Amino acid sequence: MLLSFFKRRRPAARHSVWHESLQVSQWLAFAPTELPELPALNPTPLLDPTRAFDVCHVGLVLRAVLGVQLLLALGMALVARDGAQWLALTANGTVVTMFAVLSWLLVVCAAKRLWPRLPELAQWAALLALGAAGALLGFALLNLTSDEPASPWRWGSIAAAGASGAGLLLAWLKLREHSQRPADALAQLVELQSRIRPHFLFNTLNSAIALVQIDPARAEGVLEDLAELFRVALADSSTSVTLAEEVELAKRYLAIEQIRFGKRLRVVWYLDPTAGSARLPPLLLQPLVENAVRHGVEPNDEGGELEVTTTRRGGEVEIRIVNTVGAPARIPGHGLALRNVRQRLRLMHDVAGRFEIDSGEDRFALRIVLPL
Repeated sequence: MLLSFFKRRRPAARHSVWHESLQVSQWLAFAPTELPELPALNPTPLLDPTRAFDVCHVGLVLRAVLGVQLLLALGMALVARDGAQWLALTANGTVVTMFAVLSWLLVVCAAKRLWPRLPELAQWAALLALGAAGALLGFALLNLTSDEPASPWRWGSIAAAGASGAGLLLAWLKLREHSQRPADALAQLVELQSRIRPHFLFNTLNSAIALVQIDPARAEGVLEDLAELFRVALADSSTSVTLAEEVELAKRYLAIEQIRFGKRLRVVWYLDPTAGSARLPPLLLQPLVENAVRHGVEPNDEGGELEVTTTRRGGEVEIRIVNTVGAPARIPGHGLALRNVRQRLRLMHDVAGRFEIDSGEDRFALRIVLPL
């Protein structure tokens, strides 16, 4: 419909490109109901709301193990007479606590879809009992090396300690899950998704206007790419998408910029099709390739090169974005996009997602690692 609108109008030679772009923006403002409805996204939540908590992250397992070991060391320090006895007691206690904590985390992770279906009280009872059972099994393992049988009191105290430790872990996990969606974090996600710059919109419309008379099919393609970018930008910021979808969106963005820069923008893709199923927050790649164009291509008369590589290595996917660097950018960056990308990765993947920067004299490289 927008293309037919341009075809009906034959602008006079005296009309400037800016005047035409202003007319187009006014037409869009007063006729929103005539625009075709865009297809809805099929979102997947960044944090699955059907789970009460998630213990399947490597970083969370490390924090849980270190926290329990710290409590064990402090507790043994209260009852030990000297350093040698403290070391012996801590070593023996580690056999019990490591077995109990790791077995508890393993079972909770394996049954992560089951726990939300239980009532709150049953959930606590089941997981506390699981903690007591893990502690008893760990103590039984330690007891195999001892000739003296343990008293019932000791078995009972071990079970109580296991249940108490499971209760502390469960309370921490629930608190952590609730704190995953603070208001300021969501505000940052929304800000990042809505940061398609106004001058990019006008440049795109101007490019489409210039192409209408000489290449209508290409002008229609430019407007379709722009519509897709805004469809994702206006989507729910709490959803996740696949890497293949993000790559397709980045291609659409770069196709629009190719109209403006022509041969100055040289893009190379090295895409591993087996890596496309990795999940990441929406609009993660677009601001990164936008930065590459803005700082590596736009300020240089000869343009620049942009290389995007995706690779699957076992249970991880690596994304590399490399752009050449020449003249300094006309508008210095503040690193906001890079900081927000790092925070969004941490929010979704914790320490399993990594974001690294390698800056040199003639190139700027980003490396993102995602779990599959």
